[in-house]
Formats: sequence, C-alpha cells, structure tokens
Amino acid sequence: MVLLLFGPPGSGKGTQSRLIANWLGIPAISTGDMLRAEIQAGTALGQAAQSIMASGGLVGDELVNEMLAQRVSQPDCHNGFLLDGYPRKVEQAAFLDRLIDQRCFSKPVILHLDVPLDALVGRLTSRRQCPTCGRIYNLLHQPPKRAGFCDDDGTPLDTRKDDQEDVVKERIRTYDAISRPVIAHYQDTSYYQIRGDRSPGYIFEEITGILEPLVSRNGARCRLGKACDSRNGPSKAAKPSLDA
Repeated sequence: MVLLLFGPPGSGKGTQSRLIANWLGIPAISTGDMLRAEIQAGTALGQAAQSIMASGGLVGDELVNEMLAQRVSQPDCHNGFLLDGYPRKVEQAAFLDRLIDQRCFSKPVILHLDVPLDALVGRLTSRRQCPTCGRIYNLLHQPPKRAGFCDDDGTPLDTRKDDQEDVVKERIRTYDAISRPVIAHYQDTSYYQIRGDRSPGYIFEEITGILEPLVSRNGARCRLGKACDSRNGPSKAAKPSLDA
C-alpha cells in the first residue's frame, strides 16, 4: 500500500504519519529525511545535494526524484510506504505515478488533513520554545507549569519568528497555493479528506477506519505490524496506544 499524506503546517501531519507507519509496519518517508540520510551516507546523490545546499541553492526535482526512487527500492518498502511532504508539485506527482507503475505498487491512497485557518493559526501561534534547552510547549495543549517559563531550567520562553501570526498566515497561504494543484491531480483516485481540527486520537481512528477495508481488499501486502502470510491474508495488529 502506498499512502500520500497531505496537510498544512499545524495540521498534526507528523503525528499521524508516525501512528500510521507504526500501525501498518511501513516506513514514513519525508524529503527532509531522505536528504539527511543521503548526505550522512556520503552517497553520490547526497554529495550533489550537499554541494547545492552549501552554495545556498535549492535541491531540484530531478535530484529529489532520484533519491525517492532509490529509497522506495529498499527492502523495507517492499510492502508499501507512506510519503509525507512529497509530491509538492504536479511534475513530482507525474514522476511518482510512473515510478509506482514501474515498481508494480498499488495506486496511492491520499489522506488529506483539512483544518480551518483559524484553528491552524491558533495552534501555531500558541507554541513557545525555551531558548536554553530547546524544549517546545503549546499553551493550548502542553503549557508550562509556570506560565511563561521553562519547566526544566526556568528560562523565559520565546515565541519563534515562524510562530508569529503574520508569518503563520503567510506559510499557510503558500502551502495552499502549492498543494492545491497537486491534490487536484489525485482527486479522481482514492482520495479522502479528513477533518484535522480534532484530537490526534479521533483523527487516527478515522484514518484506520478508512484503511482497514482497503488493506483487506488489496490482499494485505502491508504487514500490519508483522509479516503477512499471503495464503492467509492480512494479519491484524493492535492499534498503537495514543496515551503513551
């Protein structure tokens, strides 16, 4: 199973990505993770990307696409994978379509976390960070014990520039403009829009409700936490606890 997870900044996409990947037993892949892994491994692709970034440039589609093709050829992607933050452009979506066909993966399932603008702004502008230890708080959901100060070292908390309201709104506008044509590219396929203005637990329950029938219908090539026996169909795995 191939999953594409879309959502604006502040939608909780990172949390859902981890939960889904752990539940299905497939890797969650982001472009940032791919870049860091290639650079750390010192591969030819990593060296090329590092050279571009060192000169202040942006890593182009061709290089990112090559990295993705390499990454999904790894054994841990044999049963499928989740992509977080890719594709960002229609051209990348077209490349992914061809790659999926070449590798004989099933057509992707698109999960789109849709969150109203006021909820996104509220979430992101509520973040505070300790400038000493780097710990991040959220005034709505994970506030410090003493208002305005870090629990660990007592340092006054800062609001990061990225979390100021005008910057947040511009980030969201930019995301919408970039992602809209990509999402439109997939709306004739298995596309599911999910309300993202709820707790992570409710969102994850809706996602598993969407995916469980698809996994069963597709013969369960995903291993749902452990290897599938193709003769017996999917093995069911317990959903991860959201309280941990």
